Amino acid sequence: MQQFTFCTMTLGCKVNQYETGAIEGILRDRGYSMVKLGDGCDVCILNTCAVTEESVKKSQKTIRRMKKLEPNALIAVCGCYTELDAKTVAELGVDIVSGTKDRHGFALKIEELLAERGEHDSGSPELAYSSTHNTFEELAPGGSENRTRALLKIQDGCNNFCTYCIVPYARGRSRSLSIERIIEYTKKLVDQGYKEIVIAGIEISSYGRDLTADESKQNSFPLLSAIQAVSSVAPNVRLRLGSLDPSIMTKEFCLELSKIPNLCNHFHLSIQSGCDEILSTMGRKYTAEQVLQSIETIRIHFADCGITADLIVGFPGETDEEFNQTLEFMKRAQLSEMHIFSYSQRPGTKAADMPNQIDKDTKKERSQIAKKTAKEMSKNFRQSQVGKTVDVLFEQEKDGFMIGHSSNYLEVKIKEKTERNTIKKVIITSTKNESLLGEII
Repeated sequence: MQQFTFCTMTLGCKVNQYETGAIEGILRDRGYSMVKLGDGCDVCILNTCAVTEESVKKSQKTIRRMKKLEPNALIAVCGCYTELDAKTVAELGVDIVSGTKDRHGFALKIEELLAERGEHDSGSPELAYSSTHNTFEELAPGGSENRTRALLKIQDGCNNFCTYCIVPYARGRSRSLSIERIIEYTKKLVDQGYKEIVIAGIEISSYGRDLTADESKQNSFPLLSAIQAVSSVAPNVRLRLGSLDPSIMTKEFCLELSKIPNLCNHFHLSIQSGCDEILSTMGRKYTAEQVLQSIETIRIHFADCGITADLIVGFPGETDEEFNQTLEFMKRAQLSEMHIFSYSQRPGTKAADMPNQIDKDTKKERSQIAKKTAKEMSKNFRQSQVGKTVDVLFEQEKDGFMIGHSSNYLEVKIKEKTERNTIKKVIITSTKNESLLGEII
């Protein structure tokens, strides 16, 4: 078999990162070698995002950059953007266009075209994807060997169809990986020496609803069964959860989660707004008060936990009063970090056609105000960690510091030398910018 080289780039979410890693693993298993973009390679692979119009523009820009830096390479593109608009992607002069459905077929098509190199007309891109989203595509964990935190994708797709979101159209309905496969893939990650596993998906709160009771080993919370399965075969590995719908964080669910000893005390909630009227217009199925109750419940069961969230400002029709309600919500929630996004019109969604779109200047102003509030909350949370002892997974050495993340997902730096991919107890001595400084106990 001829030896080929490839490079990859990934835009968007953790699921995209996982899927790119799986493609890398497939190609490595077939004898390919991975290099960096610009080092000279046979094929450039881009996994695209389409969650916002800005994501689409970034995907297009990255394709052009790949073609410029690697003029002799095949350009293979997959992901949400190509799933939604394969024709436009093809017009950018790529060689292979895939979507979000068949990563194995995508990898094999790359190999096929490389073997036929010179015969393929780059003006007529090859298509490499199936036409349905009926089943969960099983992709074994793969990717870079120098990473310390592994992703485990257990769910894909979404049934929520929120008015601002294109993802259900790009990835289809919610689909889940069976418990049997979850256990198998977890064992592989343990064997590879990872010290932390992130349980990821497009909407993991809906995990298992498409499976039979036997496939998911369901109790009253299918997601809980999946987490417990991972913990049972990886008891010495930290577990972290991907983004969660706030409504799943009930007293019963949090109580059961708290019994999993290696689960990180960090939860990322997909909140989006702190105003009931806007939440309703978005198609979210909870109120701001219910979210606050979920946050309080998490804190009861998980001491010193980090709670992070996403928030959209400038949604169509959002009044000054409604924005102020969101600010008040933020102050009451006092989260460890909030990611603030200005609403971006995404063609193909209901919100894009709603009346009373907010002008750019107003969205920018509201974003700045919300970011200032979020920054103050984050500062307060970091300051609250001084004097406490935390477990840190060390990931890299940079600028004279060993750098890692605590269980509650704060960046921690120490001056002492220690090995990568090890977990150490660290006492926090001070804060510096966005990080904590500490010393190994």
